[in-house]
Amino acid sequence: MSLLEHVDASTNLAKNNEVQLLIFKIDVAETSPYYAINVFKTREVVEAKHHHLTILPSSHPLLEGTIVLRGLQIPILNLPKWLGAELDLEHKKVSNLLICDFNGIIIGIRIMFAHRVIKKNWSEMHAPDSYRLGEDGLVINDTRLDDGSLCLVLDYEKLLADVVPQAMVNIHESPENIQNLVIPNKLKNGTVLIAEDSKTAQRHLQQIFTNAGLSYLIFNNGKELIDYVFSHPNPSSIPAIITDIEMPEMSGFTVVKRLKSNMTTKNIPIIVNSSMTGENNKREAASLGANGFINKTKSHDIIPLIIAKMEECAQNLLPS
Repeated sequence: MSLLEHVDASTNLAKNNEVQLLIFKIDVAETSPYYAINVFKTREVVEAKHHHLTILPSSHPLLEGTIVLRGLQIPILNLPKWLGAELDLEHKKVSNLLICDFNGIIIGIRIMFAHRVIKKNWSEMHAPDSYRLGEDGLVINDTRLDDGSLCLVLDYEKLLADVVPQAMVNIHESPENIQNLVIPNKLKNGTVLIAEDSKTAQRHLQQIFTNAGLSYLIFNNGKELIDYVFSHPNPSSIPAIITDIEMPEMSGFTVVKRLKSNMTTKNIPIIVNSSMTGENNKREAASLGANGFINKTKSHDIIPLIIAKMEECAQNLLPS
């Protein structure tokens, strides 16, 4: 039985503000750190030596080529090189490929070996300010393994934006009817709150809201957003909230649960904006009370979605 068969359903984890992580290493050095990725972004781990790599001419330096796996042509990204730890030929021969699903786009990332799957509460995931210095930070948060070893979670959205930009939102694409949208006064005069820990995704949302001429406030995790909302003098004036699912300190599912179970905040429209687009996650978001769910590759449609959900919430408040 493979490592990835030892995982809980995402819906069970969400209820407890938990995440399951696949722990791996990118080289064989004893002192090298462990890295982690949410198991629900992974499909399988395969041995590199069993899969022929087809080189693509004039491709990005981090795009090693493609393999064919179960009838799919899958691009392979050189994760060690991205992290400044290029593998030599001998180690490449015994390395593994971690097959991942981001926004429905299947890619492989080269790793040395998969270690194990662990379960963590999001409160045990930390995002030191040092990870947010500059625009080129590769680490998004960290946690500790049982033996005290440091384990780093990478900004995989930055990796995709650098190497496979089609896996991310096209911020220059706008819905054809965007110019014809009637912006509600509450949205025009208010400030949309956003919880998002990836600096890459933050920049995308910043540009989308700036292009629309709308005010926004971004928080680096769900806990910061929740603390702000519950200290707000008038939460009902908040036009809408956007939240990612995966965040240190507090997950997006917990954000939705907390806000929708509180009388003063339950009527604020909440949109989940995530790269984890499986049906289980969509159902869980809806069951907790989220008003909408959008794939991060479709974030250019988020303004019309906010307006539609604001109108729905306003209709629900009208006396029957």
